[in-house]
Amino acid sequence: SDITKHLLAKPIKIGKYCWVGMNAVILAEVELGDHTIVGANSVVTKSFPEGYCVIAGNPAKVIRTLDKSEILNK
Repeated sequence: SDITKHLLAKPIKIGKYCWVGMNAVILAEVELGDHTIVGANSVVTKSFPEGYCVIAGNPAKVIRTLDKSEILNK
């Protein structure tokens, strides 16, 4: 009942060129690889370190993979 106490957790890691949709929730210790797109209102409960994907839902899951050869890396 003491709201000043909390548990420490590893940080969230978000890769380069990621998009996070409005109202998406990313839980502690989750890692998103480069070029990951998170759909609006999604709840990300696990990591997607490989990246190059579109994830959405509750809990979020891969709904599409992106072709690395079509992505412009800068």
